[in-house]
Amino acid sequence: MAASEVPSVVSSSSLKTDTSPVLETAGTVAAMAATPPVTAAAAAVAAAARTGSEARVSKAALATKLLSLSGVFAVHKPKGPTSAELLNRLKEKLLAEAGMPSPEWSKRKKQTLKIGHGGTLDSAARGVLVVGIGRGTKMLTSMLSGSKRYIAIGELGKATDTLDSTGKVTEEKPYDKITQEDIEGILQKFTGNIMQVPPLYSALKKDGQRLSTLMKRGEVVEAKPARPVTVYSISLQKFQPPFFTLDVECGGGFYIRSLVSDIGKELSSCANVLELTRTKQGPFTLEEHALPEDKWTIDDIAQSLEHCSSLFPAELALKKSKPEKSNEQVLSCEHITLNEPKGEDDVIKTC
Repeated sequence: MAASEVPSVVSSSSLKTDTSPVLETAGTVAAMAATPPVTAAAAAVAAAARTGSEARVSKAALATKLLSLSGVFAVHKPKGPTSAELLNRLKEKLLAEAGMPSPEWSKRKKQTLKIGHGGTLDSAARGVLVVGIGRGTKMLTSMLSGSKRYIAIGELGKATDTLDSTGKVTEEKPYDKITQEDIEGILQKFTGNIMQVPPLYSALKKDGQRLSTLMKRGEVVEAKPARPVTVYSISLQKFQPPFFTLDVECGGGFYIRSLVSDIGKELSSCANVLELTRTKQGPFTLEEHALPEDKWTIDDIAQSLEHCSSLFPAELALKKSKPEKSNEQVLSCEHITLNEPKGEDDVIKTC
């Protein structure tokens, strides 16, 4: 989707000239006839120059506003792109809207636009992705320890190497005797403080590289040991064999794919995740706070930051930064990686 175009600033006098009817009296006709062609051409050139100058001022004002943005907001991640790819798409739209970078800005003092996300979503998943901009990137670690809520649709009878529908089927088992009561009866085993083995296809790292990257290369990867995770609540929303729908609220570092796989094993069958939607992360909800892509504009994000600032406790609230003079700023990119021990929910800071 193309970035929003910023209309040029047009003076009120030029608007009047463009829209008001011209009364061609004998005097005005004579006056127009007496106007030298060179003068008319010069006036046209001057008007075009004013329009171009006003457009540059408008873009400079947007760049100033973009650099002044600071805080945390949420976007709606669709299925398909990775969280990092989506963040890059967001960044490119904002830079394009602000007219950055442009040659005349390259001679001026550089300032860095920092933007990052907290809490990775699988490429096959959709839902809330929390984004920090400016000094808000420093708040992203708090998003990792907060609770998250998911709606997951599992499929009984099939296991895959990725534990979801994007992977290769590795096993098939019967499921026809499994009932709704069977599923509801085992959910308590997966509630509270439990131990969970993370998937091999994950953002957990070995020697600085993600396990999922090593797996795609065909390298042998050993499973990580089980680790403590927290599930605050889990309920069965629907059961229509072979599909079952779960509503799960959990803490950081928890893998829904592992949960669904473990449920399948507990039922003496197997299972994988067919659909996954994150409906809540920390105080951000999908319905109320997540901006769709057509709202990824500087003005819409500024409004969202204002709205979302009340979601955080006072000690985490950010004071608004003072915008600097637009003729002393330029957007550049800074890439920072913040390693987070819980793996899938690491913070990626990029511009």
